[in-house]
Amino acid sequence: MTIRIVLMIPTLDRGGAEKQLSLLATHLPKDRFDVHVCTLTRDGPYAEPLDRCDVPRTCLNKRWKIDPAAWWRTVRYLRRIRPDIVHTWLFAANAYGRTAALRARVPHLIGGERCADEWKMPHELAIDRYLARRSDCLVANSLGVVQFYAAHGVDPESFVVIPNAIEPLEEALRATPADPGTDLRVSLDLPPGAKLIGTVGRLWPQKHMEDIVWASELLRVVRDDVFFVIIGEGPQRERLEALVRNFGIERRVFFLGHRRDVVHLLPQLDAFWLASGYEGQSNALMEAMRAGLPVVVSDIPGNRELVEHETTGLVVPVGNRAELARKMRWVIEHPESSRAMGARAAERIATTCSVDQMVRRYASLYERIAGRTG
Repeated sequence: MTIRIVLMIPTLDRGGAEKQLSLLATHLPKDRFDVHVCTLTRDGPYAEPLDRCDVPRTCLNKRWKIDPAAWWRTVRYLRRIRPDIVHTWLFAANAYGRTAALRARVPHLIGGERCADEWKMPHELAIDRYLARRSDCLVANSLGVVQFYAAHGVDPESFVVIPNAIEPLEEALRATPADPGTDLRVSLDLPPGAKLIGTVGRLWPQKHMEDIVWASELLRVVRDDVFFVIIGEGPQRERLEALVRNFGIERRVFFLGHRRDVVHLLPQLDAFWLASGYEGQSNALMEAMRAGLPVVVSDIPGNRELVEHETTGLVVPVGNRAELARKMRWVIEHPESSRAMGARAAERIATTCSVDQMVRRYASLYERIAGRTG
């Protein structure tokens, strides 16, 4: 008899949690699990792999931050589906999904905390604490997330840590079509011998993209052969573009916006940096390491669990723009050591972050929670 599971998340937009849910839903063994995906607000690009693998999905069309009608639709949906387990991902789904599951008398609840959510207000953390006590367990993708919530009153013993997963590079390249302009050096009209450094992420405060722009300007002063790409979209784009114009480096720093073919772009870079102020476990960083890139990252728990300083990458204090530039200069000027560091990073990702490992861990957890194993 299969275990029926509802995986609930706000949207299926391009994001780290959405990608992990999609990987999990499409790889759990169908002879053991009957998986349903439910989105609160809307679907998105990650609906396509779910449909390709015949994973049933439902959208509840939540319209407002507080939407009682959507909450009642969630209750009715769960009563109709009658899952053994509801596993919610991200705050809106954690709040709506688990309270609705309690009302619908779902036997087992799992909450998913994916990031050290510095943005949360006291009342939101109070909701997290309340629901944690009424859940079978919580799943985090890194010890840093556990430490954050433990510091805000959630029992650390309620957590199970299951790291993020990533497909092998060859598989990801086959599955993702390349967009026009994929050859970055040609499309950006870069000179021969140019060094290309990149970052990927949403353009909003968490990612500290201003630090990346400042570090780009500092590095440009001492190296006239470096160019930079920022891949991603977000509310800070105009502000960042204005900063680039003020520095007069419009022909040095390129904003590529959303790209579906990031997996094809990363191997063209010479190095990658990530300056985030907080993360759970960055999918963008994992993808860069998988591509064998030397990485320079901010010193936060989620990054430290992936990057061992001077072994699989370089770590700098959060917000230290000069050190970001200094470490990236070292990467450029020590190519053999940097390539070796990138190779070790790729090996680490391949051996510790496979999809099979993640799926086995979740399958074991679900079967234990549902009482199907010892």
